[in-house]
Amino acid sequence: MKFNRRHFLSTAAAAVTTGAVSTLNAPKLWAASEMTLGSATLQTLSDGYLTLPPEFIFGPMPKDQLQSVLATYEIGDSLTPDCNVTLLRDGNTVALFDVGAGTAFQDSAGQLLGALEAAGLTPEDVTHVIFTHAHPDHLWGVLDDFDDPLFLNAQHMMGQVEWEYWFDPDTVNTIQSERASMAVGARRRMEVLEDQITLFQDGDEVLPGVAALASHGHTPGHMAFEVRQGSDAAMIVGDAIGNHHVGFAKPDWRSGSDQDQEMGVQSRKMLLDRLASEQMALIGFHLPDGGIGRAERDGTGYRFVSE
Repeated sequence: MKFNRRHFLSTAAAAVTTGAVSTLNAPKLWAASEMTLGSATLQTLSDGYLTLPPEFIFGPMPKDQLQSVLATYEIGDSLTPDCNVTLLRDGNTVALFDVGAGTAFQDSAGQLLGALEAAGLTPEDVTHVIFTHAHPDHLWGVLDDFDDPLFLNAQHMMGQVEWEYWFDPDTVNTIQSERASMAVGARRRMEVLEDQITLFQDGDEVLPGVAALASHGHTPGHMAFEVRQGSDAAMIVGDAIGNHHVGFAKPDWRSGSDQDQEMGVQSRKMLLDRLASEQMALIGFHLPDGGIGRAERDGTGYRFVSE
């Protein structure tokens, strides 16, 4: 296993966002993080970042203990988590795990097309699109500005539990009211994909050497993915471990970002225990520095160590 923690891909067309830098009169640069597993290359490409109110995550957490954790990680009054889309290249396979937010969610996100171009790829080069879950920052980038599928040559794949939940027309009536727009937006995009989606179950091999792992809670059918070649492996955790601070330090605290908070705790603890025990690399959608790193035990919790 080989890590290239952070490098820069140059393109005049790439958008500037979190993780991107530019100099006067110079081509724009797109930051990426990368690792290799045998013949496979795993790379994270920035879709930008989100701006979230702290209560979205911290709302249900014990206030008397929360402040000391936030102070340790220098977390302020607003949260601006990175959005790291994972790109897997192995032989003829060019797979994206999630596709970012597109242009209809937050202005600071939706930068994946620029990142792909910086990596020397077009949407037509993508052979597989595999979703961890159907939240806006992971799904909404699947259509172009004309509501047509963006990745025309790709096989689209989602866990069956996740698909059935968001495709159910009654979900908009049963989900928390503040998430109703997520349900409307998800179903609208899924209706376009209905005839080309492949559904899978926990434990299925979605690609050679890539196995789905149920990590429900953040959404009802959230999936992580273990990428393995020989003795080397990495876990794409999506939003099952949604941040580098309380998600690691206090995994047993309920997070307001999880739809089923108790199930989210169980999935988070399961993943962190396995990642730390096996010293397996992980890739997190909202983790810093490109999202590639490891989980290390730290007292009763864990800490994220970026590679």
